[in-house]
Amino acid sequence: MNLSDKKHSELILEQFSKQAVPFSNIPGHTDEKIANLITNFSGVTQKDIVLDVACGPGLITFPFAKIAEKVTGMDITPEMIERAKVLQDKQGINNITWDIGNAYSLPYENNSFSMIVTRYSFHHLLKPSAALEEMIRVCKPSGKIAVIDVAPPEEKRAAYDYFERLRDPSHTKALNPVEHIKLFENSGLCNIKAEFYLLEIELENQIKSSFPNKGDDDKMRGIIKNDLTLNRTGFGPKEKDGNYFLYYPNIICVGQKTQ
Repeated sequence: MNLSDKKHSELILEQFSKQAVPFSNIPGHTDEKIANLITNFSGVTQKDIVLDVACGPGLITFPFAKIAEKVTGMDITPEMIERAKVLQDKQGINNITWDIGNAYSLPYENNSFSMIVTRYSFHHLLKPSAALEEMIRVCKPSGKIAVIDVAPPEEKRAAYDYFERLRDPSHTKALNPVEHIKLFENSGLCNIKAEFYLLEIELENQIKSSFPNKGDDDKMRGIIKNDLTLNRTGFGPKEKDGNYFLYYPNIICVGQKTQ
């Protein structure tokens, strides 16, 4: 790991150690309809052995565990794993194990899982293609890879990224929809398909779940207030009863590993 990778990993650890509890409390991240959309589109079955890379507090791990035979959740942040264990106990789900590890060097043997999934990790990575290669390595032949992440249109990405870096300094760069699909194509995955959805999050809830630098929260409020009729950010923000709502553009990419 070079110096820039190490520094960025430290930034991720700093941010997500603080975000472990508030991130898991944002209503949109546990939306049952969205969870069903993701699991249905992924094609996960009762026979699957699933790995959730950068699982955070396990918010998408749990829906997969309700279908698959077994799921492993892995994250670089110990506090996220501890939060996931607390939530697992509350839900009484028994077919999940948790590991601490790095997305660039997954602590598993080749061909270990029939499905690999990751949500909201690629926009925090300096090298998403390297993480995808690792996911493919530990995936069994004919197994599936599912990546769920933000995907603003190219013409709005600069404004989107600026806002997100204010909110969370560990944000690197959002891939646009074409880049997500090309990433899959260039990796050698086949039978690639994609689905899109919007995730509604109230602005103040989003700010409270993050830890922006001092003064950046007011910058964020100003950006959204000025963007209500313009939608330069890609959030399509709306005001309802005095509150601002953001609509995060998301993509689900699913591909199959060749023999």
